[in-house]
Amino acid sequence: MKKAVYGIVSGLFLVALLIPNAFAQQQEKQVTVPVAIQKQLDQVENRLDVAIEHYEGATQDLLTNQKPLPLSVHLVLVLAGGLLGLLLLRIFKKRLDQLLTKADAIRESDARLRAKTVSQLFYWLGIVCIVGSMIYMSLGALGVNLAPVVAGVGVLGLALGFGAQSLVKDVINGIFILLEDQYHVNDVISVGDLSGLVEQVNLRVTVLRNLEGQVIYIPNGEIKTVKNMTKGWSRAVLDIGVAYKENVDRVIQIMKDLGAELRQDAHFGRLMIEDVEVPGLNSFDDSQVTIRCMIKTIPTKQWEVAREFRKRLKSKFDELGIEIPFPHRSLYWGEGQKELFHKIATKSSN
Repeated sequence: MKKAVYGIVSGLFLVALLIPNAFAQQQEKQVTVPVAIQKQLDQVENRLDVAIEHYEGATQDLLTNQKPLPLSVHLVLVLAGGLLGLLLLRIFKKRLDQLLTKADAIRESDARLRAKTVSQLFYWLGIVCIVGSMIYMSLGALGVNLAPVVAGVGVLGLALGFGAQSLVKDVINGIFILLEDQYHVNDVISVGDLSGLVEQVNLRVTVLRNLEGQVIYIPNGEIKTVKNMTKGWSRAVLDIGVAYKENVDRVIQIMKDLGAELRQDAHFGRLMIEDVEVPGLNSFDDSQVTIRCMIKTIPTKQWEVAREFRKRLKSKFDELGIEIPFPHRSLYWGEGQKELFHKIATKSSN
């Protein structure tokens, strides 16, 4: 073992002695260039230096002697550039919406809808940036010193931050709404007493459209609690009332069979995620017993499925003679009501 170690150490020592000698010999071998070729290379180098200096001087003269554009031309160019930027931004937004829209889908996926929401946000921010750039460049063309203007805008923004706290609150709440994906375009939400389909979401406001076609603008800062009825999936909850004389187990079985039939439908079966669930008897009311059933559907389709289920259930109850009660009242005229009814009946017969 010791001999092997000594052998390795000796080998490394010899390598260390030979490597410096090899490098020294390599450095001694220098490549010699003929004198004529060296002179030609020096001449080419000098000519290149003269050409570069001449080019730099001509460029500097061109930039120094260039006349500024007239004010009207400058403003027209700024306006044309801004309008072109807005047009390109609009075309890009429209094209992106076409790519994200799936025509044959019953409802687009959450990822597509969220991408549409984010694209609307960037479209809004792009408009703000382009208009701001147009104003900035126009002021520069008019000869306005922009340094004090920028400083003044900063001070004005600080003042607005204290004065317009509701605007700041709207923007901050809008950022969290988008980051947390609380709702997006084509969701149906309810905010307080207001509800509708989300048409637009940006940093400041949420735009809804209700069933009557009315457009509702809700500042994001005013949204304390939001109820999203189409997040991931939806559910239709139906409370069906039947007369007290009906057999509850029979009615429940009829509802289940009707739900299975609806699930096999070519159109409505695509809208349903699960079979109809009937938990059972839900409550005793004045003139009926209430049986609850629930239908889980894809988002925004719970109302369509519920309307079809009610229609088929009404036809089935009529076919089987199951009574759907309606509210009625019995009037009590006191202890002498029998005699009173007898007198009325006698007069009517005469």
